[in-house]
Amino acid sequence: MGTRCRIKNPILPKYAIFPLLACVTVNFMAYNGTEVLTRSWKHYDLTLPFDGMVPVIPWFVVIYLGCYLFWIANYILIARQGKEHCYRFVTADMMSRIVCAVIFLLLPTTNVRPELAGDGLWVMLLRMIYEIDRPTRLFPSFHCLVSWFCYIGIRGQKNVPKAYRMFSCLFAILICVSTQVTKQHYIVDAVGGILVAEGTYWIAFHTELYRTPKNLFDRLYRLCFERRRRPVEKRGNCGEQE
Repeated sequence: MGTRCRIKNPILPKYAIFPLLACVTVNFMAYNGTEVLTRSWKHYDLTLPFDGMVPVIPWFVVIYLGCYLFWIANYILIARQGKEHCYRFVTADMMSRIVCAVIFLLLPTTNVRPELAGDGLWVMLLRMIYEIDRPTRLFPSFHCLVSWFCYIGIRGQKNVPKAYRMFSCLFAILICVSTQVTKQHYIVDAVGGILVAEGTYWIAFHTELYRTPKNLFDRLYRLCFERRRRPVEKRGNCGEQE
């Protein structure tokens, strides 16, 4: 038709691009960077008697691995709750990784994984995880921390259906359970991840600390996306979304 239609309401708002990229970058640096630094250091085992009573349930590896799709979907959903909510959430997310990185350096942790019997699909997948993922950087658990963020980021958002908020809470809990029954983490790791998430989230939403990263993200947004808007000739209905 020759009409240029500007798409509104994209899946990921432009203002959220740099904040979410920052989350990925800080996450990578905190998790992989500390591994390089502490590889030869003494590691401590925080296993408790309770952990010995938790059985190995190999099929939970599906939830343990499936969490990545949950993380992507919910971080995008959280970012769509408005610019300020996005900036505060991302500030909490980055603060949590910094806290974890400090703990990884001050208290490097490890555990002893069980011998896996059998050769079924779930056992093979779990054994593969054991082989490629060293038992380090366990406390606090990134799996539990990120999954809990996926819930608390939409916990009070009325425009997100209540059913999905409840699902997010349940699935975050299931992911925490999966870290225990796959023996990837032990109970102190899960509790630590949730507490770090709740603590940094509270700070970001009850202080003005978010303004520093906000200023940086706003400058990047203006540099990359803001242009002078020209009037667009309307030639028919376009069904615009933003």
